[in-house]
Amino acid sequence: MNATHLLKRLLGTVPLLLGVSLLLFGVLHLAPGGPLDVYADNPSVSPEALAQMRTAFGLDQPLPVQYVSWVTAFFTGEWGYSIRTARPVTQEIAERIGPTLILGGTSFVLSLLIALPLGIVSAVRRYSGVDYLITFLSFLGVSMPVFWLALMLQLLFAVQWRLLPSAGIQTIGSDSVLDLIHHLILPACILAFASVAGWSRYMRSSMVEVLGQDYVRTARAKGLTAGRVVVHHALRNALIPIITVVALDFATILSGAVITETIFAWPGIGRLFIESMNGRDYPVLMALMMAGSFALILSNLLADLAYAAVDPRIRYE
Repeated sequence: MNATHLLKRLLGTVPLLLGVSLLLFGVLHLAPGGPLDVYADNPSVSPEALAQMRTAFGLDQPLPVQYVSWVTAFFTGEWGYSIRTARPVTQEIAERIGPTLILGGTSFVLSLLIALPLGIVSAVRRYSGVDYLITFLSFLGVSMPVFWLALMLQLLFAVQWRLLPSAGIQTIGSDSVLDLIHHLILPACILAFASVAGWSRYMRSSMVEVLGQDYVRTARAKGLTAGRVVVHHALRNALIPIITVVALDFATILSGAVITETIFAWPGIGRLFIESMNGRDYPVLMALMMAGSFALILSNLLADLAYAAVDPRIRYE
C-alpha cells in the first residue's frame, strides 16, 4: 500500500466518523432520561443548583448547538469532563486503557495461538475423529453464553477450589507481575474462548478450500511432505479470509470486553462503559463510542496492510 492510498483511506475516515458521531449523539440524547435525573430527585439539590449544572455542561442548549460544540471540541482534543466524577474524560479513559490492553492483548495472542493450529489440524485431518472433536468443541464455544461460562469458572476455580482470584486486577497492597498474571488467567481465558471457537472454524473452512486448489495438488505431486505443503503453500493463502475476521474481533476486544470486565471487576474500558451508561455520562459515553468506531476503522486499514503482507500479488493503487 503506497502513501497516497494510505492518505486517501485516512482522509476518508473523517466524514465517516462525523456521520457516526451524529448518529450516536442523536440516539444518546433522544433516549428517555438524562444525566442529571439523579439530582432532580434529590431534595437537597435546589432547582437553582440543577439549572447551574445544566448550564455548566451545556445541556440547556438546543441539540444542534450541543452537537456542534461537542464535535468541534472533540476533534480538537477537548473531550470535556465526566458528569459523574467531574474529571477530564481523557483522564478517565487513560486510567482504564492499560488494563484493557493487558486483558485484550493477552486474550488476542492466546486466541491466535490456539485457534489457528486447531483450524489447520481440523482441515488437514478432515472427517477424522480429531476433526469431529474440534468441530464439536467449536460449536459448543460459539453457542455457550460468555457470561454463564465466566460465572461457572469463577464459581469453580475461585470459590470451590480457591486456585484463582474471583475478581480484580491485583491484590490490594501488591504490585507484582505474578499477582497480575494470577488475576489475568480467568478473564483472559474466558475472553479468548469465544474467539477460539469462531476463528478455528473460519481457519478450517479456508484451509479446506485452499487444500483443494490445483497448485496444492501440484506441490504434493512433486513429492513435498504434507507439513511443507501446508506451511509453505497453503497457509499463506488460507490466512487471507481469516485476517478480516481477526481484525474486526481485535477492534472489539480492544474497545472493551464489557461482559468479561464487569463479571471479573476488571478496571478497563468495558467496565467504564457500563458505569458511564448507568450514570448517563454523555461525554464519557460519546468518547468511548467514538474511540471504538475509530478502532474498528483502524483495524480494517491494518487488515488491508496485512493482506498485502500475506499475499504479494495484492497491490493497492
